[in-house]
Amino acid sequence: MSFINFSSPSIFVTSSDTEIDVAHVLFGILGNTTALFLYLAPTITFRRIIRSKSTEEFSGIPYVMTLLNCLLATWYGLPFVSSNNILLSTVNGTGAVIESIYVMMFIIYAPKKVKAKILLLFTLVLAFFAVIALVSIVALDGHARTLFCGFASSIFSIVMYASPLAVMVRE
Repeated sequence: MSFINFSSPSIFVTSSDTEIDVAHVLFGILGNTTALFLYLAPTITFRRIIRSKSTEEFSGIPYVMTLLNCLLATWYGLPFVSSNNILLSTVNGTGAVIESIYVMMFIIYAPKKVKAKILLLFTLVLAFFAVIALVSIVALDGHARTLFCGFASSIFSIVMYASPLAVMVRE
């Protein structure tokens, strides 16, 4: 039940903690469902890749960058990094598994030159994630860890959404 607290210097509308928790979980589940559909959207593309046994002119960069975004967001959502974000970890952990499958299928069906490029990018992404995770555990704690991991996750979320533009670059 929402009410206005007149005993407080401000007159903001407040809610009980239980209502906030329920809203947090409900909107989290709605967001997770939406994100899951976004992660599954490329299945049509990968059916085509598997049928033709070729990556054709598709780029693997967006899948590798989405994997990095999922790994960082999963890490950020873990309880020892930030509190009350377990739903973020579950959906992005699921997304990381799905994106890993996409990247592996892309590598299997890509021509040698593209395969080498995507394997290198994949290796760099895993190394970068490992560095972020190690720095956050070894060198940071509390709010500094949350801020560092949240900042890295936010930056690479932007990179993920920009990564489809890589197809515009001529090799």
